[in-house]
Amino acid sequence: MHLTKKNVVLASPFVIIAMNFIVAYIFGPIIGKWTFIPIILIEWCLFIFFISRIAGKDSILKWLKKPCGDFAWNMYAIFISLIPLPLFVFNYETLAFWHVWVPYALIALVNPWVEEFYWRGLLLDYTKDWSKWISILFSSSLFALNQAVFGLSSDLNNGYAVVVSAFMMGVVWAIVYQRTNSLRWVIFAHFLVDVFNLSAASFLDLYGRGGW
Repeated sequence: MHLTKKNVVLASPFVIIAMNFIVAYIFGPIIGKWTFIPIILIEWCLFIFFISRIAGKDSILKWLKKPCGDFAWNMYAIFISLIPLPLFVFNYETLAFWHVWVPYALIALVNPWVEEFYWRGLLLDYTKDWSKWISILFSSSLFALNQAVFGLSSDLNNGYAVVVSAFMMGVVWAIVYQRTNSLRWVIFAHFLVDVFNLSAASFLDLYGRGGW
């Protein structure tokens, strides 16, 4: 098969998902619940690599342009981001420790940008010649599957609920991107999710059925 940019993009999510599971299996027995840190850091490096080498500055500027179309679509992106809000309301005290809120803050500030540039921006742009729903399902399914890796070291992230909720968000955010041709509000919605789901506290099982 001729190695084109599109072929690289289509293969890249499988490379990233496989790498995440390899990292989880290597670091899991060594650092336990803290395995989310090497997973996320290596994942970010892969996202940035594919975005910078294939998409480039022009695509990033396009993704960040002012949304077009009905502004209500952007509100749909925000609405679905409120799903994990109860987790934050009832468990925000788990962020009291510096070793929890530091990675929590970094994830909230960095993750929405690189994930949306990759899962929505890059993948949807390179599958735009497909049926819209096939493109959405391709991106959203792999986005959701990628979340499953955190369940290997975290009880709270182990199960269908995490994958299903990620899939739902991925579908809505993909539709919003296709309708508005912008990732501005999608990135903000993803930021809210990473804030409300308590990321680091969740990965460390600091509430619910987990704990120290």
